[in-house]
Amino acid sequence: METPNNSLITPDARMGLAGAQPGSVGTVSGSLGGGADFGGFAQRVPMLSQIRSNPRMPLIVAVAILAMVIAGLVMWSRQPDYRVLFSNLSDRDGGAIVAALQQGNIPYKIADSGGAILVPAEQVHETRLRLASQGLPKNGSVGFELMDNQKFGISQFAEQVNYQRALEGELEKTIGSISSVKTARVHLAIPKPTVFVREKELPTASVMINLYPGRVLDEGQVVAITHMVAAGVPDMPVKNVNIVDQDGNLLTQSSAASGLDASQLKYVQQIEHNTQKRIDAILSPLFGAGNAHSQVSADVDFSKLEQTAESYGPNANPQSTAIRSQQSSESNESSGGGASGVPGALSNQPPQPASAPITAPATDPTTGAPVKTTPVNQRKDTTTNFEVDRTVRHFEQATGGIKRLSVAVVVNYQRQVDAKGNVTMTPLAADKLAQVQQLVKDAMGYDEKRGDSVNVVNSTFTTDQNVTPDVPWWRTPDMIARGIQLAKYLGIGVVGLFLYFSMVKPAMRRAFPPPEPPAALTPQDELSLLDGPSLPDAKKEDEDKDAEVSLLGHESSKAKFDRNLDYARMVARQDPRIVATVVKNWVSDER
Repeated sequence: METPNNSLITPDARMGLAGAQPGSVGTVSGSLGGGADFGGFAQRVPMLSQIRSNPRMPLIVAVAILAMVIAGLVMWSRQPDYRVLFSNLSDRDGGAIVAALQQGNIPYKIADSGGAILVPAEQVHETRLRLASQGLPKNGSVGFELMDNQKFGISQFAEQVNYQRALEGELEKTIGSISSVKTARVHLAIPKPTVFVREKELPTASVMINLYPGRVLDEGQVVAITHMVAAGVPDMPVKNVNIVDQDGNLLTQSSAASGLDASQLKYVQQIEHNTQKRIDAILSPLFGAGNAHSQVSADVDFSKLEQTAESYGPNANPQSTAIRSQQSSESNESSGGGASGVPGALSNQPPQPASAPITAPATDPTTGAPVKTTPVNQRKDTTTNFEVDRTVRHFEQATGGIKRLSVAVVVNYQRQVDAKGNVTMTPLAADKLAQVQQLVKDAMGYDEKRGDSVNVVNSTFTTDQNVTPDVPWWRTPDMIARGIQLAKYLGIGVVGLFLYFSMVKPAMRRAFPPPEPPAALTPQDELSLLDGPSLPDAKKEDEDKDAEVSLLGHESSKAKFDRNLDYARMVARQDPRIVATVVKNWVSDER
């Protein structure tokens, strides 16, 4: 490396180095960077010392840190919101789903110790549909897809077992689709078919339900599951289905023991709601909304009665009775004077001795001779059947009849405002309460024989039922979500401002210090600006300049004028106030 030759430095470069002020960093650095003779000196300085000596290095470091912090905060704020894709998965289903997500390049997270898989919120539905097309998750149970891969030559027993497994799996999937059910297990006991009717056994089912935490099944849902399982298996009655929850509670017993199913309870609630609605609708125009409240209690008879009666009554008028059937029989029998009877010892006996008759025998009126008579035996039977009154009645009582209605009504005091604007609450008059009670009876369908009761009470309300506490706008879910998002960006802005004022701005001040205020110029200094630079060491520079001119040759007047003009322009750019002061002095001198 050659030593820099000072003789090669031009006068203009010397003037620039000597006249540079502390604030003119760019000019100095430009002059240093433009000189090719300083390369060797730059190479001899260590890199660390060169970095430390650079006045812009703190600014560069502060800007880099600020950029990294802002980039990190922006990336954190734009981090996707993960939602649950599937939860409560078995290890086999979880592994299959993770493999499918990795194959599809879908970001995911595993939470709840592997029990839940999270994906970005905007990809939840699309991912579920994509996994469903692949048959995931399988939920640990197989349905009739078990019958797809049947082996050739399978036995009848294995085929029956596969069919029962497939039927159990389909029922488990159907029960598991209920919102409150987490998992379900179904066990079917299907007996072998037989040709003997008396020995036929009905199938039974046992259902084990695992519910989500905090969830319960109401009576209607238990009955629905029972009927669904019974309808899914041939020849299975509803009573042969038993449902048990994860705590070992028998759910089918409660619905059977109560005697009322969900439809009957809903019917009672509907009657009470409709009656209450009619009462409130007729009282609201009289007292205003919220000033009259009613409650209805209905006693409904769900017993089913079937009765057949057959009664007989006597005939009121025997002459007008109808003959149902009549039967008569008559017989005559006569015997002669000769011997009769069965031949034998009794018929051959001698006749009995004659006796005098009490009555004279009949004689012939013409001849007077006795008439021979023969004994006669007559018999007559008559049977007559008359129609008898008969009444047959078949009575079937409809279920759901109202046995009794009880209605309670409370009416608020009447609100009155006087001429001064004072509000007072006064009770209702007795006749007004009587009118209210009559209106309630007509609206509910009052029946005294049925035992209905109506109770109307007039009292002041302690609280205003019309005013319902509204949730403030700043507590709504949408505003909370917007506030969280705004807080993220506000935090980013606060961190950016803190880094700017604590690091960037001090570094900029150190790198670019403000220029020193110029001193007041004398008329001689102002006039010297036209001839050359006005610097503390101007004389020395002139001497050096003369030496350089003597070495380099005589400088032409045109080059000197150009050099002075460039220097004046540089001074005008760095401190325009100096130029303004000079021009002001010129104008004042001309005056």
